Amino acid sequence: MILAGKTALVTGGSRGIGRAICLRLAGLGARIYINYVSNSAAAEETEKIISAAGGKSDILCFDVADPAASQDAIQQLVKETGSLDILVNNAGITRDGLMVRMKEHDWDAVLDTNLKGAFFCAKAAARVMMKKRWGRIINITSVIGFSGNAGQVNYAAAKAGMQGLTKSMAREFASRSITVNGVAPGYIVTDMTSDLSGEIQEKIKSEIPLGILGSPEDVAGAVAYLVGEDGKYVTGQTLHVNGGMYM
Repeated sequence: MILAGKTALVTGGSRGIGRAICLRLAGLGARIYINYVSNSAAAEETEKIISAAGGKSDILCFDVADPAASQDAIQQLVKETGSLDILVNNAGITRDGLMVRMKEHDWDAVLDTNLKGAFFCAKAAARVMMKKRWGRIINITSVIGFSGNAGQVNYAAAKAGMQGLTKSMAREFASRSITVNGVAPGYIVTDMTSDLSGEIQEKIKSEIPLGILGSPEDVAGAVAYLVGEDGKYVTGQTLHVNGGMYM
């Protein structure tokens, strides 16, 4: 129970990678706040799973792209628990399309949620962490932010931006014993990848040296390492979880 007594907020924590992170951190003893914006049933299911395993969790519904909502939610969390020790910026959306056809609102929506949302939440969380001189911030980026991908200029730009955000925050907060790191998943078995045809999935696997897609639990394990005692001397880094797809 290496995270006993710690409080963690996982944005986009109701399903997929976010749910796996919530379950892993809860299993390590942290009290989990599960953020979601639209799928209340999924958030409640995640909460039930944690409770059944003997963990503690609560649900926070807010849109990370809304700075006032993000700040109010984190203030509410701190009022209830007295602290926020771990923030995992996992919330993300896609609005794929070729650049020459992409609508401005599709560009803005992805940048607002995936990049600005991480900024808003980290800004509010850091104020709490700085006062207690301890904290862990994890930004869930993507292999696409490093390799790029046709039809995903908005998503790639947002995820690449998170890399710069991670490094800069790490430098700003290190003196207060706050570490900031990224985890960059490759192709992981989630709702997003399940929509891909079998042919496309086989093509993707052919480009991965390990020859398989990853699991949400693989990503959760990387997060657990970075927020735990073993990762205390790691900051400003990005841990790639992609089966060797990008090196």
